[in-house]
Amino acid sequence: MTDGQYVSLAEVRDMLTAENEKRELLPMQKYALAQATDVCHITKEQADELIAKLLELDFVKDNPALAVKIADILPKYPVDVRAICSKERLARPLDAEMIDQILDTVAPYL
Repeated sequence: MTDGQYVSLAEVRDMLTAENEKRELLPMQKYALAQATDVCHITKEQADELIAKLLELDFVKDNPALAVKIADILPKYPVDVRAICSKERLARPLDAEMIDQILDTVAPYL
């Protein structure tokens, strides 16, 4: 993994897949690869693009961890966005407009 950076589930999947081609993975790595493959339905490039778009939003720009979580989960509904953001330290609470911005940003990747 990269030092001190957040990585998307798509990137984890790609890294483990590449590592699996070089050598046999440890049981925990195999489990992580299976989970990442089952859960993540976008490519690393799409995830990177989505994260970049999310970081352009004023209320997300200082929180790369939140951008990665959103890209990993791909929320479809406002309640999902609220759940993802509930433990994040945001400069201000999310309002309906902010949630709509997140959902509009994520929508093309669903």
